[in-house]
Amino acid sequence: MIELPVVAAVSQTQRKPDWLRVKLPIGKEYAHVRGLVDEHKLHTICESGNCPNMGECWGAGTATFMILGNICTRSCSFCAVATGRPLAVDVDEPNRVATSVKLMQVKHCVITSVDRDDLKDGGSIIWAETINAIRRESPETTLETLLPDFRGNWDNLARVLETRPEVVSHNLETVRRLTKEVRIQAKYDRSLECLKHVSEAGLRTKSGIMLGLGETEGDILEAMDDLLTAGVQILTLGQYLQPTRNHHPVIDWIHPDQFARLKQFGLDKGFRYVESGPLVRSSYHAEKHLFEI
Repeated sequence: MIELPVVAAVSQTQRKPDWLRVKLPIGKEYAHVRGLVDEHKLHTICESGNCPNMGECWGAGTATFMILGNICTRSCSFCAVATGRPLAVDVDEPNRVATSVKLMQVKHCVITSVDRDDLKDGGSIIWAETINAIRRESPETTLETLLPDFRGNWDNLARVLETRPEVVSHNLETVRRLTKEVRIQAKYDRSLECLKHVSEAGLRTKSGIMLGLGETEGDILEAMDDLLTAGVQILTLGQYLQPTRNHHPVIDWIHPDQFARLKQFGLDKGFRYVESGPLVRSSYHAEKHLFEI
């Protein structure tokens, strides 16, 4: 078995590989959505997260929204979202998100959120109300939910699953060996249990892993097996990019050929769909994850 190299952290001054260059967004569909977002002052995680695939996704009618504020109760070493005491829940947020989806004419909507460990319901009530509001305003829009683990409170998870999103995702983020280092307040096995509950509910189940954090190929294959055992059908693999100098360093740039190799491994193991590449993010080609499996 060929192992991914475990090397010293990539220097912050080192130039990113050519394969991480992003084309400027173009096209009539993108321009139309861009105009709506600007005119109505709409907010998407696509913009605030500087997603490299924004133009392509908007052109395909896919957009991602983050709910429950922009302050997280956790402090994962890979994530640029602010950590601290979140503001009070905005009870009107579900309606505002639903209005944005309708105005943007989103065909496939991805919803994600910060972790709200400060709330007894983990934010699950707002989650469910947001999904239901979108269904009322845009009944033809399909939905994917990128959920937190709700600290293992599966009643809160069930509240969201009862709305029956077309795809339900929870990211494993990294391999077992690196979880304590990368996801300080999360647990590898709890994430697997979360995914198992989703799968047992009869929903399309999806998860993602970032590469370049110091994992080996053996670590990745182990994670693939664990995800398949949990019932995951859709897998995304992408290159980790360090948000700031204070975050976990990039240990290695993974070559596109290696991403292609891992994609084939995943398909051979039994995943129904694998999205694997340097610029892949959780919502990349999200509409295909629904219609092509």
